[in-house]
Amino acid sequence: MKPLIPATAQPPLPAARFIVEEDPDPEAVPLDVLFVGGGPAGLAGAMRMAQLAALDRAEGGPLAGIEIGVLEKSGEIGEHCLSGAVVNPEALRALFPDLDEAEFPLRGRVAGDRVLLLTRRGRIRIPTPPSMRNHGHHVASICEIVRWLGARAEDLGVNVFTGFPADALLMRGGQVVGVRTTPAGLDREGNPAGGYMPAMDLSARVTVLAEGTRGPLSQAWLEREGVGSANPQIFALGVKELWEVPHPPDAVTHAMGWPLPRDAFGGSFIYPMGGNLLSLGLVVGLDAPYVDLDVHALLQRFKQHPFVSGILDGGELVEWGAKTIPEGGYHAIPDRLSGDGLLIAGDAAGLVDVASLKGIHYAMRSGILAADAIGRALSDGGEGANGAGDAVPAARLASYDAALRESLIQDPLYRNRNQRLAFKSGFFSGGLKAGVMQATGGTFPGARTPSEPDAAGPRRKRLGLESAYDSEHAVTKVDAVFRSGNATRDDIPSHLLPGAGAGTEAGGAGRGGGQVSPEMAELYAHLCPAGVYERDGDRLVVNAPNCIDCKATDVLGPRWTPREGGSGPAYKRM
Repeated sequence: MKPLIPATAQPPLPAARFIVEEDPDPEAVPLDVLFVGGGPAGLAGAMRMAQLAALDRAEGGPLAGIEIGVLEKSGEIGEHCLSGAVVNPEALRALFPDLDEAEFPLRGRVAGDRVLLLTRRGRIRIPTPPSMRNHGHHVASICEIVRWLGARAEDLGVNVFTGFPADALLMRGGQVVGVRTTPAGLDREGNPAGGYMPAMDLSARVTVLAEGTRGPLSQAWLEREGVGSANPQIFALGVKELWEVPHPPDAVTHAMGWPLPRDAFGGSFIYPMGGNLLSLGLVVGLDAPYVDLDVHALLQRFKQHPFVSGILDGGELVEWGAKTIPEGGYHAIPDRLSGDGLLIAGDAAGLVDVASLKGIHYAMRSGILAADAIGRALSDGGEGANGAGDAVPAARLASYDAALRESLIQDPLYRNRNQRLAFKSGFFSGGLKAGVMQATGGTFPGARTPSEPDAAGPRRKRLGLESAYDSEHAVTKVDAVFRSGNATRDDIPSHLLPGAGAGTEAGGAGRGGGQVSPEMAELYAHLCPAGVYERDGDRLVVNAPNCIDCKATDVLGPRWTPREGGSGPAYKRM
């Protein structure tokens, strides 16, 4: 077949939507520090900032009266958070050194690790790679972690605004001076309807973008500033299910091989979550050369394996979700994460180590380091709280970049800097190279392994997953969206920007750059785990209310933009 290159049909980032050269409204909510995103990075940063302010209140320091805010797009803290999750408690210890680990919001210590190589019906246990050993780590629900952090942040006086997505950065003369939220209550054509709520401005001396993967404001600011990275960021899509089963396994299980082909990077997992709960999922790199790459369907095939189906027999699906994961590693972290009045943290900065399957403690660490840098900047300037004052200059925030890089240089994220890209040459060759990299502490091959964006890679092959749903444990995409708790209005304006030839359904018309071919429409339909995109003959149909904000098509095709607060999934235990 003729190669299909997603980048040829992807509309450009609508940067003008996300960067507004305008002062905040006179009625703007005045803050000193604003964290955009109520996930691990944003809440850890807000917590540390509040702790610094509390210390200064006791000592009469310049941070005593600062106003701190967290802006979160979900209706309640935690509802848009999804992860594996096996957690390194390092960052929780740093935030709460006086708490016993038993008081942390974790499900329990990892009792053991198991790594399997799967064939269609068999399995081979293989030695656990050093990077995947989880001794001292904990299984956890990321939703529960961030809800716990959010409650403690509010106890310390942090203003937590839920249900308010950040729609744009407000800038004055190159300085970030706040954000504008997305309006709510618009009809399908974008006109005010019942329950209309206009956009709101929040001013801040420092804005920390902790938006998560593919954060649009982060992308727009980096593009505006011309900030690149040694390698472009690459991504994977993870689809996860939470099950209640009669007899969950006691070991953390990771699997490679079936149902993935050898030229697709990824793997599966099964984690005990305490009681009768377990989480299982599949993660696949979005550089896989397949027109019909469908991670949700692959997960349904994974559940057909005798080992997995035996665990699920007699069980019930409780919850479902999906998200993208930055996989580029150290060399894909932007060269600069600070600017005038702005810092970038967490997944928005690409802080994930694929080899060890860890990102949560990196996100929290970056939020803590961001708060420390802001505290130094405000204290050293002797300015302290100043509400809607001028943005803190980049030169006074640059210590964040230095501190973050220094924290990573002796860390697995740096040592494993080339391991993900080793698998570009195939499963077995990549495994051999990764093993040597692990044994040499990353000194082999020494030089950076170059890469290209996921959307630039040609799609030449077909997987053919028609049999994925032939199982009692399978769930369709429509049913899966229901299990995510998605309660988005059917008549909400479309927040997705595909090519100009897209058709419409519930959720409004696609908008944006060039014609969408039927072949590209097919790629989007397979890629999206939530059934947002359908190919109807030669048309692309967009069912925007189905969207669960996983951002998969933002990597390869239609752009994602913020929509009214509370839209999307409502995860409870993911």
